[in-house]
Amino acid sequence: MEAFPEPRGRLLLTGWFTFRHGEVTAGDVLALDRVRDVLGRAGIAHDVAWSPGFRPGALHLADLRPEDYSHVVFVCGPVHGRQVEELHERFPHCVRIAVGTSVVDPDSPAVTGFHRVLARDAAGLEPGRDLAARAPALQLTPVVGTVLTHGQQEYGRKRRHEQVAERLGDWLLGKDCARLELDTRLDTRDWRLCATPAQLESLLSRLDLVVTDRLHGLVLALRAGVPALAVDPVEGGAKVTAQARACEWPALVPAEQLDRKELERWWDWCLNDGRADARRIAVEFRDGLVQDGADRLVEALWACGDERADHPPQRGRIR
Repeated sequence: MEAFPEPRGRLLLTGWFTFRHGEVTAGDVLALDRVRDVLGRAGIAHDVAWSPGFRPGALHLADLRPEDYSHVVFVCGPVHGRQVEELHERFPHCVRIAVGTSVVDPDSPAVTGFHRVLARDAAGLEPGRDLAARAPALQLTPVVGTVLTHGQQEYGRKRRHEQVAERLGDWLLGKDCARLELDTRLDTRDWRLCATPAQLESLLSRLDLVVTDRLHGLVLALRAGVPALAVDPVEGGAKVTAQARACEWPALVPAEQLDRKELERWWDWCLNDGRADARRIAVEFRDGLVQDGADRLVEALWACGDERADHPPQRGRIR
């Protein structure tokens, strides 16, 4: 077996998460975590080179000195292409090892430039499990659905929909949560949208929280027993505010008061006390403990039964 010098110098971990023109996937980062865990338990010091587009403040290939390293390890993904070849050219003095990788062309310079390739799959080899499978356990984050709108032109100059959606998006970027963009619009021709209310409710029921500026985003979340952080995108308040009041739901932020402090306050409440309140309201919805317009519809039909087209409706009949 070929002998390699022990890693007395610094070891550099690289992968497709390193390249400016690469991509960072969850699987790649978990594979990296697995390697870092093994190295840490072995007492082997190491650095990680990140893509400047993904982690601007981290260590990047362009910033480091190759002579500071004795070993370069390439983690996960396909060992293929010019960017991998450039690693060999930049670190010619280093021991170079690829681990958990796919070998597409064993004769390519990207592959032959490594001193050893610990492949997860390659022609003629029994495939091995991906490194991500044994990465250290993660602290799971809340799963948050967003139901936002840019429409509703009927509110004219009072509309704040675009500003609300932009500010919510900027705020959510800083939250440690799994974000899922949802739409209450149904479509039987677009696989990316739900085709039935039951499909949408199945999604909502699996969430920890819904962030929405839509009336039905609020109502359908509560119907599924999921707390909703609602924002009314109309200056002065409109149907979202009215519906929150009708449902006795407190987690409502007016467009004029949309700031991080208020959003954080209701975020914490929704993910704690708000869970029980949402489940209680879902029971009220299901059991019909509060009347709605449909309960009064038959009465209205009978009351209007004698009215005809030649008898115009009377004003002031809103109830």
